[in-house]
Amino acid sequence: MPISLRRSVLAGTSPLVPALLLALLSLTASPAIGQDTPPPTALQKQLDKIDLSAVAAGEFTSNVSGIEQRDANLTHTVLTIKPSSTVGELATLRYIAKPYVGFEFNFGNLRYTQDYTFVPAPEQNLLFGGAQAGVRELTWGYVAHPGYHPFGVIKPYLGAGAGTIRFQPTPGGGDGLPFQYRMTYYYNVGLEGDFPGSNFGMRLGFRQLFYLAPDFLENYLTITRRTITSEPVVGFYVRF
Repeated sequence: MPISLRRSVLAGTSPLVPALLLALLSLTASPAIGQDTPPPTALQKQLDKIDLSAVAAGEFTSNVSGIEQRDANLTHTVLTIKPSSTVGELATLRYIAKPYVGFEFNFGNLRYTQDYTFVPAPEQNLLFGGAQAGVRELTWGYVAHPGYHPFGVIKPYLGAGAGTIRFQPTPGGGDGLPFQYRMTYYYNVGLEGDFPGSNFGMRLGFRQLFYLAPDFLENYLTITRRTITSEPVVGFYVRF
């Protein structure tokens, strides 16, 4: 082939070479890009629906009064139970399948004193002052996150459930009373929001628990009255 013709062929095909090279590079680069961001696995999708929180919980329990059952038909002694206020811890594990379908498990830890007042005062020395007890909550419930978010990234939530509370008198201030379980019901409402670009978030809420006032299996402390514990809560959570 003449040199002039060979040059003309090469000159005519040269613009096509860079285009082919770019096409090959794009084809080989596409799988690499896909490998950098693989789709989430089925396990990861489930873990994304779970969060664990640890919050501080204030405790404010209502006072209750009633005729104590030791000699109710004879003495009609009125017993008033006035629990002290304190701050404890509350841990919550949640599984949020959908905005309106979620479940939670709560573990609470508090310590406070039940103060007792008898009117008229009993003749024998029953229990003056009060009884200090560690209070452990184990509850399960339903929780929902309404789809309407008036505060942007901040999401409201609400829930309700049931479980048990164990009152365990302390060695120092429990006056030798036995421990006792009480069935309890609760509801909670609040707000929560993720920190930007993070799996962490903050939660602010309010909850109330309803149960029979503890009597530690003693008839002179039994008045069969329901009481309410109110708990403002604030703390943090992490998403898996």
